Amino acid sequence: MIEVTNLVKKYDNYIAVDQLSFTLEKGKILGFLGPNGAGKSTTMNMITGYIAPTEGTIRVNGYEITEEPEIVKQSIGYLPEIPPIYPEMKVKEYLEFVADLKGVKKTDKIEMIHEIEEMTGLTEVQERLIRYLSKGFKQRVGLAGAIMGYPELIILDEPTVGLDPVQIIEIRDLIKKLSEKHTIILSSHILSEVSAVCDEVMIINKGRFVVRDTPDNLVKQQKGATGIELSVKASKEAVEQIITEIEEIQEIKFIEKETSELVHCKIFYSEEEELREKIFYAFAKAECPIYEMKGISTSLEEIFLQLTKEAEDLC
Repeated sequence: MIEVTNLVKKYDNYIAVDQLSFTLEKGKILGFLGPNGAGKSTTMNMITGYIAPTEGTIRVNGYEITEEPEIVKQSIGYLPEIPPIYPEMKVKEYLEFVADLKGVKKTDKIEMIHEIEEMTGLTEVQERLIRYLSKGFKQRVGLAGAIMGYPELIILDEPTVGLDPVQIIEIRDLIKKLSEKHTIILSSHILSEVSAVCDEVMIINKGRFVVRDTPDNLVKQQKGATGIELSVKASKEAVEQIITEIEEIQEIKFIEKETSELVHCKIFYSEEEELREKIFYAFAKAECPIYEMKGISTSLEEIFLQLTKEAEDLC
């Protein structure tokens, strides 16, 4: 669906995107991540044809963006971080306007607008002026405009900004449904959202490619060590003595909780090991009851911070 090769964007002496290359298959949802200033929005703007690359090529459905921009743009729906909506229009008027801009056939327009209003939850506000809508509903109007015409590629930059938790779940479900017929690039700072929705995650930093994989594989590859969080009825000294006698354990970190009479700690060991049973019996033998034992899982947020820091160190 998309083939980006050696993409570069320079602003005078500043390089916003630096030799970036990637491909994306049809029907996939790609989470596009990076810290502020990483080049995400610049890359998305180049894919949509909004700005021209300094070097490199972008192909969408086999068409090169700079050679056949009109054909490429017909295949793309784009929701930027600030939706391009007109506050003086009613919701329905705006969607009719976008449908006309995108060349939707008159015979299809009414039905398509109705379907998209239903999908994005705009039916009840279709006769309201956009200026009087909440930020969340304005975001929905922008998303509806991006979907209009049912383009093959949909690019969403922070699509859930301003939405409440219920609306966020609804938009996540909508994105998943759209992926049945569309290819989607999703940029978001809410990494739990990316993890829940995306098939793959690509991280860039300072315009350069850092890593790309599924959310699960990123966690597995970067974890290195696994761990357990314990809450034990014992003294800190007793807990430390028991832990140090288990040679496979690499590290112990105590957690201070003023209101608790229990000792809380995190234990780390090689992920090749499985020590929960051994830990349980060690504390049982010492007559120190374990009140809670739970695994420690590395989050996508931690992986993101780790990988972007490593990329910074290499620059």
